[in-house]
Amino acid sequence: MYESFFRNFNSKVALTAEEEALIKNYLSPKKIRKKQYLLQDGDICKNIAFIEKGALKSYSVDDNGNEHIIQFALEGWIIADLYSFLTGEPATYNIDAIEDSELVLINKAAHEELLVKFPKYETFTRLNITNAYLAMQRRLTSIISSPIEERYSNFIAIYPDIVQRVPQHMIASYMGLTPETLSRIRRRILSK
Repeated sequence: MYESFFRNFNSKVALTAEEEALIKNYLSPKKIRKKQYLLQDGDICKNIAFIEKGALKSYSVDDNGNEHIIQFALEGWIIADLYSFLTGEPATYNIDAIEDSELVLINKAAHEELLVKFPKYETFTRLNITNAYLAMQRRLTSIISSPIEERYSNFIAIYPDIVQRVPQHMIASYMGLTPETLSRIRRRILSK
């Protein structure tokens, strides 16, 4: 169950077999079904989830009931309401499964203990947070400075797996578009 987690970890920070066994003691496996919540808005985010298999999304819902997707997470990715996880305040995002999924969870107490006791875990965490920040910065820059067609072309180039596995209406939500607008953009790009 932890194969993808440790493959990802070792790609950033090499571990010995003994170190993997130590870290495994702090992890919990979890399976969730398609459309099942991992976290609901207003609850406290108690875990960081690493996706072993499947796909999840993080989103808010506006007063009209429209979803605004802020993140997708596929195999090898991490998802959480990080603000809620770190502060203990209620989550502002929902997280649910787009597909049946298998997760590796680490709770707040285990996370804090590993940060103190295990420098390699601290390095792994820092690299993940840094990469997430860089991706968010790249996305914000694209939103404010790139034409929509270019944003979509970049999205499909960077995340081809998401395009193949996630419904178009969810991609439209992630991009801040209506499904109809995304459909027009896709037709224009295909006609070029």
